[in-house]
Amino acid sequence: MLTVPIFMLFGLYRAIFRYTGQAALQATGLAVLVYGCFLTVILLWQQWPMVPRSLGILQPLVFLFLVGGSRAVARFWLAKLDQPEHRQGARLLIYGAGASGVQTAAALQISRQYVLQGFVDDDAAKVGRSINGVTVFATNAIAQLVVSQGITDILLAMPSASRERRNAILEFLQPLPVHIRTLPGLSDLASGRVTVQDFHELDVEDLLGRSPVPPDARLLRRDLAGQVVLVTGAGGSIGAELTRQILQQKPRQLLLLDHNEFGLYSIHQELQSLSASRQLGVELIPLLGSVANPQRLASIFAAYQPATVYHAAAYKHVPMVEDNPGEGILNNVFGTLNLAQAAQSSGVKRLVLISTDKAVRPTNVMGASKRMAELVLQALAASSATCFTMVRFGNVLDSSGSVVPLFRRQLAAGGPLTVTHAEVTRYFMTIPEAAQLVLQAGAMAQGGDVFVLDMGQPVKIIDLAQRMVQLSGLKVRDAAHPEGDITIAITGLRPGEKLYEELLIGDNPEPTAHARIMKAHEAFLPWDQIQPHLQDLRTAAQQADVAAIKVVLQACVQGYHAQPDQ
Repeated sequence: MLTVPIFMLFGLYRAIFRYTGQAALQATGLAVLVYGCFLTVILLWQQWPMVPRSLGILQPLVFLFLVGGSRAVARFWLAKLDQPEHRQGARLLIYGAGASGVQTAAALQISRQYVLQGFVDDDAAKVGRSINGVTVFATNAIAQLVVSQGITDILLAMPSASRERRNAILEFLQPLPVHIRTLPGLSDLASGRVTVQDFHELDVEDLLGRSPVPPDARLLRRDLAGQVVLVTGAGGSIGAELTRQILQQKPRQLLLLDHNEFGLYSIHQELQSLSASRQLGVELIPLLGSVANPQRLASIFAAYQPATVYHAAAYKHVPMVEDNPGEGILNNVFGTLNLAQAAQSSGVKRLVLISTDKAVRPTNVMGASKRMAELVLQALAASSATCFTMVRFGNVLDSSGSVVPLFRRQLAAGGPLTVTHAEVTRYFMTIPEAAQLVLQAGAMAQGGDVFVLDMGQPVKIIDLAQRMVQLSGLKVRDAAHPEGDITIAITGLRPGEKLYEELLIGDNPEPTAHARIMKAHEAFLPWDQIQPHLQDLRTAAQQADVAAIKVVLQACVQGYHAQPDQ
């Protein structure tokens, strides 16, 4: 009867044999020691006849052997059942036998989803050794292990590795028929511990294959800290990322404007949670409305008096605007004009337009409308106290409408992955890097500037599709590989789509203080020349006169020529 309360006190009855470790064995020993002390005191006090006092030592030793030994045997037996040959699940290798890899291996011991087959590491001092019973293999053994051990998944457990190092590893693993997953960066791992929930698909940065340049903190803070800042299109991909990064600079108020109720609600909730968790103390104000409504804009500027405006609200999908050119013009061109005039009237210091590479020698209405928006701000900047500037860049990975989420959906559905043309290329940048560069470029503006972001090398869309298939552990099915898993279908260029995009209209861009921000020198129309065209364009858009819209665009936008079949 004496053992029951003591063992309960030390938690021996709550232990799970499968996960019994050193701490549990120590608790067992301590509980038996306490029991032995109590038993010895009782025997010395009572002095029962025929009961030797040495029983106070011998019985606890027997108990320790029986209780501790039985639990050790049970743990060994259950662990044996958990060995790879007895378990079901995806067979996995961990690339990286460092601290994160060891934590990951520990997390996998209680997972039924994966079966760990070993570590791989390029450190010769670790190869051939065993870490907690798991063998470390050389990297050149991976291909053989994939075949002999039936490996289906490889997890990159190297969160501190440089982008270049990760890209080299991905290039090495790409030919193998395995699904590659990764861990987030060290700062993102919850509580510094790795769990199976931390495993995720490859970041789009891994597909892009370049390292972002660290931001200039001085430029980021310049127009944001302690200011009232307005972001239009705050519920969209770029707008939302702008608000996240602006929030970190602790503006006094952050105004979120969007006409999409759900998008606005979602980003407002996210920012509220982020502000509270980091104790930023920023007042967040969600504002439903459209930049196409000048009265709504006037009331917002009068009520809040923003000092800095980032204009990300736009219709950006080429086929959609091509099918609805009037609405595209009213939103992209006259929404920008409405915003600029409201900013001028209320004394805004700086307005930054988010532009696009599709504005350069455009072949579609969307691109032409964005170039018209640039021309509007360039014309106004010549005689305005407000500093108007534009930041032009290409596609952002993983934004709404981007090919990356489209390819992911198509992969999940079993294919095919659709590419419009085998030779189509695009510039790509990640959303966080684009937003950081926009904020820094805006801080360098002097008025009327057109900043162009360095997008790196253009990427062939078909190469991106092939890499996504391969990094998902699948094979592309084509004439040379009929046994493959996923086909890539060429669907043909859409109306207004170009094979390649450009970032500059002119030549010889001027470098700036930031390595990835250039300043373009481009001709524009003075206000007195562009104003009559704007009047004609507004009338044509309101009347949905597509032919008249394109006549005005061709007159104003260098390089734009409407396609004959449009």
